[in-house]
Amino acid sequence: QVARTDAELRRGYVQELPDVTDEDICGSPFAVQNYTVHRDFGGDAALARLRQRLHQRGLRLMLDFVPNHTALDHPWTQSHPEFYVAGDEEDLAREPHNWQRLVSGPHTLILAHGRDPYFPGWSDTLQLNYRHAGLRAAMQAELLRVAERCDGVRCDMAMLLLPDVFLKTWGDKARPADGSQPVDELFWPDALAEVRERHPDFVFMAEVYWDLEWVLQQQGFDYTYDKRLYDRLREQKAGPVRAHLRAPLAFQNRCARFLENHDEKRAAAVFPWEVHQPAALLTYLTPGLRFFHEGQLQGRRAQALPQLARRRVEPVDAAVQTFYERLLDCLRRPQVRQGRWTLHTCRPAWHDNPTVDQFVAFSWELASEPRLLATVNFGPTRGQCYVELPFPELRGKSVLLRDLLSTAQYERSGDELLSRGLYLDMAAWGYHLFEIVVGR
Repeated sequence: QVARTDAELRRGYVQELPDVTDEDICGSPFAVQNYTVHRDFGGDAALARLRQRLHQRGLRLMLDFVPNHTALDHPWTQSHPEFYVAGDEEDLAREPHNWQRLVSGPHTLILAHGRDPYFPGWSDTLQLNYRHAGLRAAMQAELLRVAERCDGVRCDMAMLLLPDVFLKTWGDKARPADGSQPVDELFWPDALAEVRERHPDFVFMAEVYWDLEWVLQQQGFDYTYDKRLYDRLREQKAGPVRAHLRAPLAFQNRCARFLENHDEKRAAAVFPWEVHQPAALLTYLTPGLRFFHEGQLQGRRAQALPQLARRRVEPVDAAVQTFYERLLDCLRRPQVRQGRWTLHTCRPAWHDNPTVDQFVAFSWELASEPRLLATVNFGPTRGQCYVELPFPELRGKSVLLRDLLSTAQYERSGDELLSRGLYLDMAAWGYHLFEIVVGR
């Protein structure tokens, strides 16, 4: 009902699905009423069969867990209203977009919509109170229930549960309404540890922003969203991208890197095609978990809004599909999956040549496999530079640089590459992924 009656949401539906009808509007799956599979999809038994078929194909199943809020009609609104952040008539009058009047048994309550500290509340949700000990125990039990059904979870807006963030958002309103003692301990470390006691190989991925990625990695998450890299790629400036990639590998290896997800506009709609390709190299050929969104590999442009049960029919973009097929072939190489990644220094090709700042270069190496070297001119003009290649095995050898993403190949002297570096003169937004073949 909320999804069908919210005027702002409906404007978005029409933009992405011009012939939308009420039958297409199913409501958001992030307003959770119960952690069971809906009967329309065959219930929990159907999910178990799907998971089994995935395992037979070497795939694992990751589900969403939404810890910050529930749907308006969650059973706890009747059985445990104390689990929610409660307000009063003054709150509702002052911020009607952030509060909801709700009948719970014989009482009429005013409860907060789920939100983060920077945006209005999500009108189809109610805010859980993580200062309430009973709620924390109940949500830990819910997480364990979800973990029985899958091999990992993506935790929606995971940073909102951090005590300092929670208090910044809610302040005194987060004192438990039933008068119980407030709890301000960390939630995630114990919750994740309890799941791993029963499921040692379980994978946790956090949706997280505001430079709190490392904080949540330290609290036990295997992977955290890398929105910072995505934003810097959208800015189309190589310097900030290069600076981001200088972070320690202990951090980068646990980043989930993406060019689109359900919250962002489609990559094909956001990035001009000449920028999309080098941005994909900088996203997926760097360390971490590589996160592809359904439809991205076919070049879809209409956003798949979560409230809609149908999406616009779009033709496959052949150029996008071909590019990603080639990129995925490269990502299957053992160097990229098990090798060591190194960011390389780029020097000006001559004095006062500013285009060096547009370049990003890095390599993957694995014993007994040829090195791979990625070079990207992530800038709007032609550029030149020298890439330092501290590869001692090139000394006294001839070297063939074979581009795995095109037909280009170049022969170079290993001694010259060691002494001067690899000279690059590349068009705007140009890129290579070289396989380095060492001759005699």
